[in-house]
Amino acid sequence: MLSKFLPIELRKYFQMSKRQRQHELQNTLWFTPFIYVASALFLIAITLYLDYQVEISQYVPSFFHAQATSSQTLLAALIGGILTLSAFTLNSILVVLTTFSGQFSPRMLVNFVADRSTQHVLGIFHGSFVYVLVVFLFVTSQRNEYFVAIPGTTVFLAFLTVMVFIFFINHAVTWMQVHNITITMNDASKEIIRESLRNELEEFRTKEPGDLYDRYKGEEVIATAPRVGYIQLIQFNTILEEARKDDIIIKLHTKVGDFTLENNRLFSYWGPGKDNIDEVKYRSLIEIGHKETEIQDIKMGMTKLAEIGVKGIGNNDPNTTINTIHQMADLLVSVDSYITFTPYLQDSAEQVRIIMDSEDFGYYLYRGFGYIRHYARENYPIITEIIVALTLAAQSIDPDKHDTLWDFANNTVDHIGTEFIYDMDRKYLLDKLYDLALMTDHEFDYYKAERRLLKVQPTDS
Repeated sequence: MLSKFLPIELRKYFQMSKRQRQHELQNTLWFTPFIYVASALFLIAITLYLDYQVEISQYVPSFFHAQATSSQTLLAALIGGILTLSAFTLNSILVVLTTFSGQFSPRMLVNFVADRSTQHVLGIFHGSFVYVLVVFLFVTSQRNEYFVAIPGTTVFLAFLTVMVFIFFINHAVTWMQVHNITITMNDASKEIIRESLRNELEEFRTKEPGDLYDRYKGEEVIATAPRVGYIQLIQFNTILEEARKDDIIIKLHTKVGDFTLENNRLFSYWGPGKDNIDEVKYRSLIEIGHKETEIQDIKMGMTKLAEIGVKGIGNNDPNTTINTIHQMADLLVSVDSYITFTPYLQDSAEQVRIIMDSEDFGYYLYRGFGYIRHYARENYPIITEIIVALTLAAQSIDPDKHDTLWDFANNTVDHIGTEFIYDMDRKYLLDKLYDLALMTDHEFDYYKAERRLLKVQPTDS
């Protein structure tokens, strides 16, 4: 009831699941500073108690005593100083966000905002400012009063804010370096794989579908989406347990990250218990929102990496694109290592309960390198680097994915323009393609691509 009186920006958090609420709060700039401000109020109470009630000045050497007038002067000076540093910090954040949006990807903004270092820096500045401001109101001008805890804490906070400001400048400069950005994106995507895909789903995956209740399939019931938006989170564990209790099989018609319209197909179900199903209960376990989130969506992380590579091509910055390609290859290896490409999830009794609308390895390969390949067009060094990355990945993934890697590379080379290509570009490209062919056991197919590229006549210099 009380949530109705809150602003809509705060009310939405009460309508989210616990996991989604934690994710959203982490991606905001106000939550962590709010904790620091609350801590500052607690620190104010402690220091005031020590100076006014305990009168700690009686128990420490006079060297640490500060008169009320001196404390007031110190506090008045530090209020402006800390506020100035806070303003410079906020200005630096705006510069970083503008650079990210224009040079890399608008979707990178949330990553810098959600970075723990960024949030703690803002929290320290705001907490220190609130402390100094509030304590200033309690310090009187009586000359016979001496303070110890208040000026000591104030000096410490002033020193802390200066050090934090220096740290933040270094943090922002370091964060904006391309290799750190791509590594951060790679690590974030790996975290999604480990936490959301491996830990939540792998123990329930099975390659053998078993009894799919085909005798009930003719009575399949379609459940539609209650509203428009993106699929942000699917609570697979809870759906599995509820489907076991209701003795049904649920087929998901959408994936995390998909966009759905109102009354589009969301899921269908069939089985012995289908007549007693509460569809609202299952709809509530599939969260739909107005934006994509990275809670379970590894594709979004791969898209961010790909956008950085595409921006590098557009900005004539090949090193950025090459670094992105290397990180994408590492992420692709993680996808193969942690994900079992099967759509079936079974319960504890080894009965399939969920059939997912899943993707295969080729889908993730395309999401990672397809966009970069498209925008590279006739940028042969970038195309060659993609083939090098695929060769490296082929050495680390299961051999059953080698055909997919070769088909992607061969298709890429097959659509290279034949009007103009430097001799050295062609030679280096063929050398790297041959390495991939040997690694994936497609040497015979390589010669077809070689004959095609050798037909390209070099232009007269």
